[in-house]
Amino acid sequence: MAVPKKRTSLSKKHISKNIWKKKGYLAAIKALSLAKSLSTRRSKSFFVRQTNPKKKVLE
Repeated sequence: MAVPKKRTSLSKKHISKNIWKKKGYLAAIKALSLAKSLSTRRSKSFFVRQTNPKKKVLE
């Protein structure tokens, strides 16, 4: 027969919630860092196809 689990204490709830929030915060920092490196074109781990602005389109 199934037995109900004990209630989680408030301090444990806060700890696990803070860990969950920190993961999101670190992911946001990483994404912002990648965006900055792409905008300055100094990225070494992410490749973007460069378009040639001097190339004229034939009409």
